[in-house]
Amino acid sequence: MTQGFDLVASLTRGVEGRSGAWAFIQGFAAHWASAALGSGDGWTEADLDAAEARLGLQLPTALREAYVLFGRRRDLTSNHDVLLGPAELHVDDAKEALVFRHENQGAASWGILLDSLQDDDPAVFIRLDLADKSAERWEEWLERLSLCFVEIALSESLQADEELCDFLDPDEDSLELLETNFVRLPFPTYPIGEETRWFLGQDVLVRDDDGAAILARGRTTEAIDRVRDLIPGDWLNDYR
Repeated sequence: MTQGFDLVASLTRGVEGRSGAWAFIQGFAAHWASAALGSGDGWTEADLDAAEARLGLQLPTALREAYVLFGRRRDLTSNHDVLLGPAELHVDDAKEALVFRHENQGAASWGILLDSLQDDDPAVFIRLDLADKSAERWEEWLERLSLCFVEIALSESLQADEELCDFLDPDEDSLELLETNFVRLPFPTYPIGEETRWFLGQDVLVRDDDGAAILARGRTTEAIDRVRDLIPGDWLNDYR
């Protein structure tokens, strides 16, 4: 519980469907990001109508809802990877998917298959940028677009202000301490061949990337210092 926002309970509802996802992001923005959502944080319906007219496609309901609610809030969507604006949405070269997000160095793109655009909350696919272009494929990422936006808000929060975020190259002791001192969050398994796990501590959000990296975001500098003390190691941004 953080000042009236129960992240675990809200996330549990958020992974179940669209309305819960938007409620989670609203609460997360107010209590973990730079500010609560405001009227200027989203794109207008006219912006999205223009995108549809340009593309000759209908945008899924969930995509429109997300863009109207918080699509212009870069601290929630684009600290690291980039959520495309309505004017940047495009169909991939293979004419298979509507692309709405890019990895920050162009290593991957996220999209919605064109044959599922009629769904209110379609599945999201990822396509890696490979040297052998013939080997590139759209692979399953998350089963619903609204769930993907929950993941985006969580992941981008780990790449925010350096004073509140940190990175650790863990060892076995680090992972054991993580499991002992933090609560596992109810986020679905990523279908990408590795186990990404989310945890919550006292005012700190932590992600374990298959034992290869631990990323942490504190609500305060005291909170990020606390996770560094609970999991000792060579934290990247620990200048104490």
